[in-house]
Amino acid sequence: MSDDAAGSAQRRPPAILLMGPTASGKTALAMALARRFPVELISVDSAQVFRDMDIGTAKPDAATLARFPHRLIDLIPPTEAYSAARFRADALAAMAEISARGRVPLLVGGSMLYFKALLEGLADLPQADPATRAAIDREAEARGWPALHAELEHVDPATAARLHSTDAQRIQRALEVFRLSGRPLSALLAAGEKQSPPPYRFAAIGLLPADRALLHQRIAERFVAMLDTGLEAEVTMLRQRYRLHAALPSMRCVGYRQVWEVQEGLAPRSELRDRGIYATRQLAKRQITWIGNSLRPEIVDCLAANVDALVIRKVAHIFAC
Repeated sequence: MSDDAAGSAQRRPPAILLMGPTASGKTALAMALARRFPVELISVDSAQVFRDMDIGTAKPDAATLARFPHRLIDLIPPTEAYSAARFRADALAAMAEISARGRVPLLVGGSMLYFKALLEGLADLPQADPATRAAIDREAEARGWPALHAELEHVDPATAARLHSTDAQRIQRALEVFRLSGRPLSALLAAGEKQSPPPYRFAAIGLLPADRALLHQRIAERFVAMLDTGLEAEVTMLRQRYRLHAALPSMRCVGYRQVWEVQEGLAPRSELRDRGIYATRQLAKRQITWIGNSLRPEIVDCLAANVDALVIRKVAHIFAC
């Protein structure tokens, strides 16, 4: 990099990215940083955008949000959809406001596609088509999502390889893109024009577990706590308050999908705990893969006894630059 380019990059306002899998302690660390540094928090969570979905999304409670406001939480009802493109626009607008006040945006969450969209932009993909999605949903109801995953393996093996055979939302989108465009999603993403990188000096910190078994234990404890706190009652309330169906992104969120299946009689209630824990572990596995393969932040062991001090030290260095 030339001296002029280096100087230009240094003059850009800083922005901090704090990413990690579910149950890695992101929210607690973000609040520790907010106590110490002039940062403002922006949520990077595709589930916390939904209003009234609090328990299953591990959304900070009202008292926490009053003390540590998070942008991009409670944006839409669970009947609507939120996209990575919309997140990028909303996040950049919030970041601009924060930077204009002389403070630093701290983006924290576990929706790795959102982080990638923010940093690299998005390929030009076909818009969602309700008729195509409805047709895919009917096929899934008749044949099962693993069968549609097998179909995806034939037309887009690269995308299928990174998706679990029951990842309904992503399988549907990949098949929808192929049926609308005639081209694999992976090819469109690879060929897509990258948007200009945001005008920030990014510092990315990734919270990954040195011992994945301990993270799995945390995940199990947290999901049990969600059930004890009233996750099933929350889903019942949502179904009474809104006109919901199983294909909505909100009801495909981990935890909500498993409760929905129990309430619909598609799975026994006796299996809810284990099914929820398994689905959350699969989510964490995908998040960890994203961090290691695509985003490549500076890694901190989220299970370390001194994790707060380690992250504070890295952030302090950012402010010293």
